[in-house]
Amino acid sequence: MLGHRELTTRDYVDIFKRRFWLMLVCVVVCLGTAIALTYWIAPRYTSQTLVLIEQQRVPTDYVTPILTEDLGERLASLREQILSRTRLEPIIQRFNLFAGKGADMDSRVAATRTAIQVKPVTAGARAGFYITFEFSDPHTAQQVCGEITSMFVSENLDAREQTAEGTTEFLKQQLADAKANLDAQDAKLAEFESKYLGRLPDQQSSNEGTLEALTRQLDASTQSLERLGENETFIEANIAAIKRDVHDAGSDTGGNPVSPSEQLKELQALEAQKKSLEAQYTPDYPDVREVNRRISELRAAMAHAPTAAAAAAKPAAANSSSESPQLAQSLAQLKAVQRAIVVGKQEQDKIKQQIQSYESRIESSPIVEEEYKKVTRDHDIALEFYNSLLKKMNESSMAMALEQRQEGEQFRVMDPPNLPDSPSFPSRPKFAAAGLAAGLALGLLIAALLEYRDTTLRTELDVWAFTKLPTLAVLSHVNDVPTLARDAEGKADFAGAAAPAESARG
Repeated sequence: MLGHRELTTRDYVDIFKRRFWLMLVCVVVCLGTAIALTYWIAPRYTSQTLVLIEQQRVPTDYVTPILTEDLGERLASLREQILSRTRLEPIIQRFNLFAGKGADMDSRVAATRTAIQVKPVTAGARAGFYITFEFSDPHTAQQVCGEITSMFVSENLDAREQTAEGTTEFLKQQLADAKANLDAQDAKLAEFESKYLGRLPDQQSSNEGTLEALTRQLDASTQSLERLGENETFIEANIAAIKRDVHDAGSDTGGNPVSPSEQLKELQALEAQKKSLEAQYTPDYPDVREVNRRISELRAAMAHAPTAAAAAAKPAAANSSSESPQLAQSLAQLKAVQRAIVVGKQEQDKIKQQIQSYESRIESSPIVEEEYKKVTRDHDIALEFYNSLLKKMNESSMAMALEQRQEGEQFRVMDPPNLPDSPSFPSRPKFAAAGLAAGLALGLLIAALLEYRDTTLRTELDVWAFTKLPTLAVLSHVNDVPTLARDAEGKADFAGAAAPAESARG
């Protein structure tokens, strides 16, 4: 009654009892078939080896490794290279792999690729991977697994060395270009510094200090010139006084009066003294007023002299004999002071020019500094890039030397390929378990299908499921009871026996 009503636990037990032999036969047949298949299918043997990645012997703090990609990515790259057709064909031909009837080289290469498995593993603190090869002959499987392992080890060494050499060559070219750029920036910076020598930002503080020193020198020169002007005025006044004394002495003794040339010299000396005093003092200053008075008196005296013009035209040498030694000494002092004044003024002009030059440098410093920043920024960028490339170049050269000496990261074969003593496929325990499970599932499926199609009424629940009527009596199955005759009388008897049930239902 499977599928016609909800089953109870007792129903399931009854079904199991009724269909036990059927499910047992299914289990036995499937189990036997699975075991028989293990003898019929050609066995395949798997050889396996363990390869660990040995880190470089030199600490990474001293030599930075070039290859830092993930192990899975590296293995995938190596696998694609090693399992290429050009790499596998020699191995296939040497060991005659998968040479079945009608097998071409493409199918043999595909079967060989399928038989090779590479699986990354972690062995403690060290990483590595397993290489397995599956074939029908255990010795061939072992030999091919060894070949594949050797190819992985050698390919890794070649790949690392080629990567190191390629990286070094690339960095060499980049370093040469960076050096050319840096040389151009050096030349540009040198040209700028030569053009704006003395106006560079780092020279601004020295320019300010020099300007301050020059200002102090100018003040000292000005003060020195003022003192020299005072000495000149004093000496000129002294000369004028000496000449007056000589003139007065000549007048008292009845000698010749003062010549017009001497009066002219005295007037010139007074004029020079006046200019010097006016440069320092106001017109109301007593010394200035005294000099103006003496100039006025001397001019009045020269205006009344009848022979002033003729006396002025005579050579000065005619009166040199009448000059006293004191006058000659004063004149010599006056000439020395005047020469010192000329030198002092020249020095003062030179200092002023230098001051103007340094003031111009300081004023133009902001503009020069802005341009200097642009030039130095490009130079600093080029220098930094060159230094970084130089550092990488040195690291790459050391890494290349490390790889060439085979002291870098290497693949180390820990377990050589094993010789399998039992086939990896088919596995009899696995096939037996699969056959047992398949037989049990098939038996349950057939039993369920038969029970679903069976319409036999066995219990009151079955009667109720079909008729929706209560059961008045249940006749147990009795063995060895003759079968009722299938005639009209028998049918009538059966109908008569069923009538009370219908009446009871009504």
